[in-house]
Amino acid sequence: MPFQEKSKTSSYHYQMMNEMNFYNLPEECISTIFALTTPLDVCRCSPISFSVRSAADSNIAWEKFLPSDYQNILSTSVTPIQDFSSKKELYFHLCDSILIDEGRKNFWLERSTGKKCYMLSARELSIPWGHDSLHWCWKFIPQSRFSEVVELRTISWLEIGGKINARMLSPKTTYVAYLVFKIADRAYGLDSVPSETLVEVGNQASTSTTYLRRQNSQKQNLEQVYFTNWIQVPKSRVTDGNAKVPQDRKDGWMEIELGEFFINNGDEGEVKMSLMEIKGSHLKGGLILEGIEVRPKAE
Repeated sequence: MPFQEKSKTSSYHYQMMNEMNFYNLPEECISTIFALTTPLDVCRCSPISFSVRSAADSNIAWEKFLPSDYQNILSTSVTPIQDFSSKKELYFHLCDSILIDEGRKNFWLERSTGKKCYMLSARELSIPWGHDSLHWCWKFIPQSRFSEVVELRTISWLEIGGKINARMLSPKTTYVAYLVFKIADRAYGLDSVPSETLVEVGNQASTSTTYLRRQNSQKQNLEQVYFTNWIQVPKSRVTDGNAKVPQDRKDGWMEIELGEFFINNGDEGEVKMSLMEIKGSHLKGGLILEGIEVRPKAE
């Protein structure tokens, strides 16, 4: 037998022997090994055999996938959390999200990794003149997970800011912050001048420019010309080919990326996120704001 074929055969038998030894391990050992992987890995391995499935369902593995502070998070839930028969059942319940902190935040786990995700409601954000009914209108809409959203009526100085403590997020994780919103039918002035975004934490800072409304209709183009002529801003400031644009979400809202950041050990302090359009001096309205979402960067 050629050396190469013998090597392949030996490797195959060695692999089979390892697999047989793995399956013969006590269930507790298999569960401990699973705890060192990810929820996605465990779910993929579960159908292999009855013993593996039993180990994959054990609390030993799923306890590790839950955040270390999950008890504290559960204690702030708006709706009392029922007793679950297993940590796996609790894990997947948290993947569906819960309202916490008097309904001002939404929390959930990323299903495949167990990483923590948050959305800060509009009430949790800093919005200049946000309590002035001439500029902003607080209201309930059934499409939101929160009891209130806020709609911009009219304003020239648009500024939205939010912050979250780094310790609330998963360590060793790259996150992305998004503004989540809708555009009212009567919206105006939102695409005349690009907004500036900023995310900063520790010594990290991520900046960009973005349009809050896609520039894809005759109405918007006419609107842009009107406001551009009125405020007489340089063309380079009004048309930014590198500016980001909103993306549709599965939940019926839109989102725009504010920036990304890396959480190391959670000792970075506060993560500050903002969007500003304060240079145009023109009036704008029709932005319906749900909040700012922070979730792990998609790989």
